[in-house]
This record gives sequence, structure tokens and C-alpha cells, in this order.
Amino acid sequence: MPGLIWLMLTISAAGVVRGFTGFGTALIFVPVAGIFLSPATIIGVITLTGIASTAALVPRALRLGDKREVGQLAVAAILTVPSGLALLQMLDAGVVRWFGAAVAAVTLATLIAGWRYTGRVTWPGLLAIGAMGGLIGGLTGLTGPVVILFYLAGQAAVQSVRANTILFLACLDFVIVGNLLLRGSLDWQTAILAGILAVPYFVTSLIGQALFDPRHERLYRWIAYGIIGLALITGLPIWTMGD
Repeated sequence: MPGLIWLMLTISAAGVVRGFTGFGTALIFVPVAGIFLSPATIIGVITLTGIASTAALVPRALRLGDKREVGQLAVAAILTVPSGLALLQMLDAGVVRWFGAAVAAVTLATLIAGWRYTGRVTWPGLLAIGAMGGLIGGLTGLTGPVVILFYLAGQAAVQSVRANTILFLACLDFVIVGNLLLRGSLDWQTAILAGILAVPYFVTSLIGQALFDPRHERLYRWIAYGIIGLALITGLPIWTMGD
């Protein structure tokens, strides 16, 4: 298919970043994939690929993460994913791409700015964060930005942030795929493409995980920011508006 090499290179870069930071796959893959695939196909591909790579990252995350907190986030996301998918069907593909680009840009800018929240988030706040994550994830495939900002803006240790983010994104992948199956929105072409991309993603996720060292947290983050920024600029809808 057109663009397959670029999609494989992009998902490989995303795998390395996800492996050593715990996030970044959708922020890197979705903007570039938008050049070649429809928003609905992107959501199917990114979530199926995420499920295929679960075995690479989740076992360690289960040992280090706060499963109760992640569970609260996931429960709220379960309730809002269907609304996000319904909006996806209603809105024009161009609108969805621009909205996704805006979400990614705001996320990246906030991360680079280094904003930090010093307060304590109670369970209503966790539910609100999870709900927003599910809504945006269902609409754009960007499952991580809301929760990424929540965790990286807090004061938790990098190991905990990485583990909780991995666990939540894994839960959300399963939720979105389940909803897509119930809607009959997944086809064999999407599944085959996800299977092809899952191979380099799985391998590079393991590479990224092997590179992870809490002592180099700052370096990891800035590498991730650079790759996300490049993907965002490359995948801006403005480059394909004439297609």
C-alpha cells in the first residue's frame, strides 16, 4: 500500500519512544498516518498495534504501577469511548485531523513548558481525566495526551509515571478495539496492516524498554519531544489539503 514504508519507520520510532518513556506512540504515529489513512482506519490500526505490543511492556508496568489509580481512570474512559467514536462518524475527516493536530500540539507545548501541578488529585478528578482521555481517544486515536499531561505534570517518580501510563494506554486500547468490533468498524485490511506494523513496534518497544534508565529521565523526555514535534509538523493536514 502507498506509504507503508513511512508507516513502518514511524511506528518503529514510536516504539522506541514508548519503550523508554511509556508514552508517545499515538502522538508520533497519528499525525504521519493521517497522510495515508482515514481517521477511522488510524484508530483501528493504532489500537490493534498497541494490543499486539502489550506483552512487551505491561508485565514490568504491572509490578511498578498503581493499579487502583489506573483502574479508576480506565473505568471512566470506558464510559466515554463510545461517544468519541460516535463523533468520529459524524465529523468530517479533515476536521478530525485538525482537532488531532491541535491536541498533539497543545500536549507537546505543555510538556516542553514544564508545567507542574503540586496538588493532590482526588477520585472525581481521576474520573474526569479518564473520561476526557476516552473521549479524545475514541475521536482521534490519541489515547494518551490527557493522562500524559496529568502524570508528567505531577510529582510522581518517573518509574511510576511510566508504569501507570503504559497500563492506562493498554486498557484503553482494549476498550476502543472492543467498541470498534461491536460497531462492525474493523475490517481485515485494517487488521492485516496492524499486524504488519506490530512486528517493528514490538521489537522497538523492547529496545526502548532496555534503554530506560531513571537517571536519564530528562534526556529521554527531550528525545521524545523532538520526535513528537517532527511527526506533528510532518503530519499537519496543511501538507495534504490539495489531495
